[in-house]
Amino acid sequence: MTRSKPQPKPVSHPRHSAYPPTVSPRWLLTAIAIVIPGAAFSAWAVLCLLFWQGSWQLLYHPTSAVTLTPTTLGLAFNSVGFAPTDTGAPQLQGWWIPSSRSASRYTVLYLHGADGNLSDTLDDLGRLHNAGVNVLAFDYRGYGQSQFVHPSEAHMRQDAESALNYLTATRHVDSHSIVLDGKALGANLALEVAAAHPELAGVVIDSPLDNPAGAIFSDPRSRLVPAHLLVSDRFDTAAPAAALRIPSLWFFKDSTAAGSGSSESSAAFQKVEAPKTQIWLTSSANSTQDFMNAFSRWLDDLNK
Repeated sequence: MTRSKPQPKPVSHPRHSAYPPTVSPRWLLTAIAIVIPGAAFSAWAVLCLLFWQGSWQLLYHPTSAVTLTPTTLGLAFNSVGFAPTDTGAPQLQGWWIPSSRSASRYTVLYLHGADGNLSDTLDDLGRLHNAGVNVLAFDYRGYGQSQFVHPSEAHMRQDAESALNYLTATRHVDSHSIVLDGKALGANLALEVAAAHPELAGVVIDSPLDNPAGAIFSDPRSRLVPAHLLVSDRFDTAAPAAALRIPSLWFFKDSTAAGSGSSESSAAFQKVEAPKTQIWLTSSANSTQDFMNAFSRWLDDLNK
């Protein structure tokens, strides 16, 4: 008797659903809650990065073309380069303007402001030369023909230190005969440098800026980012003024004076314990002569 082989059972295939699987509403809400804040944070982070990279332009306004030189005023000068890189290329370019007097006691290191370059300093350099001093003026990195970097308080401080080193180490100028002279933002910088160098002869603070970093922090875009954390430049005058140990000559414009002495720079002047002189300059045609007279008298007093 033969047995029949069992027949395989037919395999049943599941019938395809007519509708695609649905997404859980809870999952969808969770995804939205993650993606939207993440995208917003990424956009804000990019905004912070852009502000950090470009905020320097709110305070510093350098130009690269040096269109005028001391020859415009009929002054003899030498173009100088110093602070070399590892390859020997000078980072800083400047002018050495020797005194017209046979033996000048003082050498002035001039620090210009945040705008332009050396071309815009000729009036100031001319009156310093007329006072009978040697003058070294230079462009910070990012200005004029000096090496291009974005200007900053730290870079400008380094450049001023390099200029001092050039005077003492290369030109063999006695540090006790060096006078710092800063104009506008350069005055704030000169005060910082002078406070760190009590061996210098003195410092001239010409029209310092009250709260220069306010140009950055008052910009509407700074309200969208943690600007005070992203930008370290301050150029504060109070702390270095209190630490100053060398004679100082301060020039203020009549517009900042207003007779009140309430500005930050005037308050900084009050913190100085070393010998100090304060001069108010008017906007009259005699302001240049007033500067010359006050500066010459002050230099004479340094000799005593």
